[in-house]
Amino acid sequence: MKQKIIVCCFGILFFLGSCSKDDEVYIPIPAYEEGEEFLTGNLGVFSTSSNAFGFEIPNLSFQQQAQFATGNSLFNQSWVSAPASTTARDGLGPTFNARACANCHFKDGRGRPLVTGQNSGGFLMRVSLPTTSITDAPMPVPGYGNQIQDRSNPTIPSEASVEVTYQTITGTYADGTSYELQKPIYTITNEQFGSLANVQTSPRVGQQTIGLGFISALPDSEILRFEDEFDMDNDGISGRANYVFNEETQQLEVGRYGWKANAPTLKQQIASAFHGDMGLTTSMFPDNNCPSPQQDCQNAPNGGEPEVTDTQLDRVLFYQTTLAVPNRRNVQEESVLQGKELFNTMNCISCHAIDQTTASFPYLPALENITIKPYSDFLLHDMGEDLADNRSDFKANGREWRTQPLWGLGLISTVNNHTFLLHDGRARNIEEAILWHGGEAENSKDQFTNLSAEERQQVLDFLNSL
Repeated sequence: MKQKIIVCCFGILFFLGSCSKDDEVYIPIPAYEEGEEFLTGNLGVFSTSSNAFGFEIPNLSFQQQAQFATGNSLFNQSWVSAPASTTARDGLGPTFNARACANCHFKDGRGRPLVTGQNSGGFLMRVSLPTTSITDAPMPVPGYGNQIQDRSNPTIPSEASVEVTYQTITGTYADGTSYELQKPIYTITNEQFGSLANVQTSPRVGQQTIGLGFISALPDSEILRFEDEFDMDNDGISGRANYVFNEETQQLEVGRYGWKANAPTLKQQIASAFHGDMGLTTSMFPDNNCPSPQQDCQNAPNGGEPEVTDTQLDRVLFYQTTLAVPNRRNVQEESVLQGKELFNTMNCISCHAIDQTTASFPYLPALENITIKPYSDFLLHDMGEDLADNRSDFKANGREWRTQPLWGLGLISTVNNHTFLLHDGRARNIEEAILWHGGEAENSKDQFTNLSAEERQQVLDFLNSL
């Protein structure tokens, strides 16, 4: 497909027929690449409904479909405090952020940013003390642990409250169009177990959970091949892997989940969320999340040892492993193709990488040898001071974040009825998320701000097709 633009002498643009043949200039439209809509090969799903993130990958056996359904139920169920007649789902808390996995990942999608005075709809605040080594896990805060539990069971005090206000930041594109960003300013109040005035903090919003099994099936080599820690190719991009502690193998391994790539396996990511977000014990994290001196929390009855059984944990793991990625939409539209070309030209593709291939994966062989297009290298990148949380997490420093996969990006509004993006939901849409980029992405962001309004819309059309 080609787009014909007729250019005449003195740079005057005329309609077809106004110039001689020698004056005609053809500007090619980027070609559609066969199959580019299939982000996970033949294991994607065609859906643009509000349930687009909730489908299983195709061709599961009847038994596997039953496991998926059970995991789905556990993911969506609300846990209750112990003791309760519903012993299969008691043990919530005593302090917590959410009652169900789906509270933070509604319909397997994204959580919402904090609103002062409301329960956290997918928002939480990490806290820690400075560590002495860049390879160490975050150091828990005495009396609080590694995150603020802002809710609690009756008679148990919650740990603290988090409030937010917003500062307006204005800017102007090269073509004179103005824009506004909102910078969140967080305040921790009502501390029950000591002051948190000087601790490291990091606000987080729950991510969508599609495609996690494909990330599990990637060999380390497919992540590490994108590393360029010292920017040897001089392109300004210096991604590096995080190496984090695996609770099962008891050693440091490549991190691939979480905003800081601080979880090495999907199982550990899920067990950690049960423990930190809902106060539920598992065989991986068997101790109640009640840091001293939370005596009321420590004395509260539990819902079993562990409260989430290994069978329940495995069902949620299977469910999360088999959630499908929606295939792309509108891939042959001219604006989308032009936007793809601009996305690549601005070097966004250097971090939001594609074409990784899964390897041997005994847990679910159906995910083996699949070429995926997650639009992420799963590496840590310096995103600049404006997005810095100044809290280290193993090798991740306070300016670094794992590249967020972009698959499903254009369906978040349909599934979750909002378009809040970035680690704390500060960006109200895709355009604002781009404008917050800095550090290694500063040059790409600057190129975006120098585009025409039509070109900016083409980039957004491409991103919404993912």
